[in-house]
Amino acid sequence: MRVLITGGAGFIGSHLVDRHLAEGDEVVVIDDFSTGSRANLAHHSTDRLTVIEGRVEDRPSFDRAFEGAQLVYHLAATVGVFEVLRRPLDALRTNLKASEEVFERSAELGIRTVFTSTSEVYGKNDRDGLSETDDSIFGSTSVARWLYALSKATDEFMALAYFRERGLPITVARLFNTTGSRQTGAYGMVAPRFVRQALAGDPLIVFGDGSQTRCFTNVFDVVESLVRLGRSDAALGEVVNIGQPSEISIQALAELIRAQVGSSSTIEHLDYNSAYGAGFEDMRRRVPDVSKLRRLTGFVPATPLATTIDQIIAAIRAETAAVGPAGAAESRGSAERSGVAGRAGSGLDGSGLGGPGLGGSELPTGR
Repeated sequence: MRVLITGGAGFIGSHLVDRHLAEGDEVVVIDDFSTGSRANLAHHSTDRLTVIEGRVEDRPSFDRAFEGAQLVYHLAATVGVFEVLRRPLDALRTNLKASEEVFERSAELGIRTVFTSTSEVYGKNDRDGLSETDDSIFGSTSVARWLYALSKATDEFMALAYFRERGLPITVARLFNTTGSRQTGAYGMVAPRFVRQALAGDPLIVFGDGSQTRCFTNVFDVVESLVRLGRSDAALGEVVNIGQPSEISIQALAELIRAQVGSSSTIEHLDYNSAYGAGFEDMRRRVPDVSKLRRLTGFVPATPLATTIDQIIAAIRAETAAVGPAGAAESRGSAERSGVAGRAGSGLDGSGLGGPGLGGSELPTGR
């Protein structure tokens, strides 16, 4: 099978590449490397992997990427709250235009598609066990923080419209705070930032009082879920939560990471206005109901958070050993100069997409 992964050099995307190559598939990645990394794919030396550098919106790159594709994972998106606040127009263009291009071409060719969305679309809804049909509750359009959530919600509307009107075989996957190896601490991703701070002996910076809670999902569980959804006919035209339902406060996350690293770092608090600017709004909690994922795929994420943290610690230690302390310090300094390092205390959603994402990830990377 020939698989296309937009944003495939990013955190979640590169793990999807690993999975499909391990299963013997041909994989095509399109990524502009604005947030994705060549290092995430450097361990592959096979002619079954094709990497196209370019944006999804670039027609020559786009046309080449779709040649012979039989399954598409659309992960490319703007990553992180800080990028959205800094470049809102680019975030809108990327999240909306790129998705429309992918959905249109997939519909024309009848290609099975999995689109990664985010739990950010629930907005301020903090009920226990958010299900896919629960309301989205957003703040004012004058608050740029909601731009990302609204753009991804619009993408979901678009995906479902293509399913209903054009017969596009698509599934929407809503990711809840994906984390794990290869995720950077930039763009607000909280777990790897805490790990780096603890390893360096720096203070772990928690936004607010730290009582806000999130559910962190191991990236390998997310990949397993996405692959299974891509193979499930019952998932066509459906929106499906992907998350680890175990809830933890950001304060407790900082304490857990400090303990697992064996660090003497202090834990410090920073108010939201100092971190993001006046008027920023955050959610107190966000917990998924994953019964639909279980029903459709027979699988739900269950990797313990402590195991995931150990994987992040091992990956960052290996990276530091490979580049040396000076290289690691330069990497941290680069992030600080871009204005994103040290701001990972909120536990915002992300993947990543990283991006797939806002703060955990979460959300897919690359465009």
